[in-house]
Amino acid sequence: MSAIMEKIYEKARNAKLTICLPEAEDVRTVKAAEMLIKDGICDVILINPEEKIAKAAKEAGADISGCTIIDPTKSEYFDDFVGKFYELRKAKGMTEEKAKELVADPLYFGCMMVNGDMSDGQVSGATHSTADTIRPALQILKTAPGCKLVSSFFLMIVPDCEYGSNGVFIYSDCGLVINPNAEELAEIAIQSAITMENLVGYEPKVGMLSLSTKGSAKDPIVDKVIEATKIAKARAPQLMIDGELQGDAAIVKAIGASKAPGSDVAGNANILIFPDLNAGNIAYKLTERLAKAEAYGPVLQGIRKPVNDLSRGCKASDIMNVAAITCCQALYTK
Repeated sequence: MSAIMEKIYEKARNAKLTICLPEAEDVRTVKAAEMLIKDGICDVILINPEEKIAKAAKEAGADISGCTIIDPTKSEYFDDFVGKFYELRKAKGMTEEKAKELVADPLYFGCMMVNGDMSDGQVSGATHSTADTIRPALQILKTAPGCKLVSSFFLMIVPDCEYGSNGVFIYSDCGLVINPNAEELAEIAIQSAITMENLVGYEPKVGMLSLSTKGSAKDPIVDKVIEATKIAKARAPQLMIDGELQGDAAIVKAIGASKAPGSDVAGNANILIFPDLNAGNIAYKLTERLAKAEAYGPVLQGIRKPVNDLSRGCKASDIMNVAAITCCQALYTK
């Protein structure tokens, strides 16, 4: 494990927080729960009917005796959560019957626990789609103050790399916002800078990536990045943000100095903001494979309290990693 992830794990251990795992019918989830408890990363709430949890634990050979187990419909909180969820959503057409049906869903029940400060965050997606994971979070927790958009990032750790912050980067957005407009791209940049500072502890240096550097090409897709850079700088003048920059101009000092002289970001970027999801998704996968990088994500940002998504092909260790990251995010949303 990289030094950065060790740092994240240690920060999570010291925080002594609680994470909901609502897909507790899945063998990977219960195995991850056992690992989280054993390593002292966080307390774990497993949410699902008890018989399903017991079956998964038996199949996984997992000791979950250190976890809290909650069956939503049998919980003492169920009726209270139904009432609160109905009040939250009645202006959107929610009925009491529909509220009862949704709160019985472990993903909704877990978000209600996070909303009520009974848990510090939630991790799901091993057996559910990204949309299923985000929907209850947006309906119950909503976006963070000052945010209008939920986006995602990958924490990329490239071995033996002189670029970024000793090979550490944040790539965004690589997993959620398909074709952000200039306003959305600016928000992704600002959110990612906050993430870099809070999660990793490095000074954020944000490169707004394009096929062009400082006017070397003309096209509407370049104009979007130029406009997004202006918006981000105006909204967050304290941050180091620059663009439009080509990939090499963003991370290679000599090329940055040549193509964008005077820029405090060019050649030094540790945050790479991609113009759309095509570029971001392709770039993170190529970096992971060709550079043998560690890729942690997609991790969500912009939600009032942390709820994170998993790949449906994830391993128990992936769930453990995302839970540790979620704990660190929770430290800055309390």
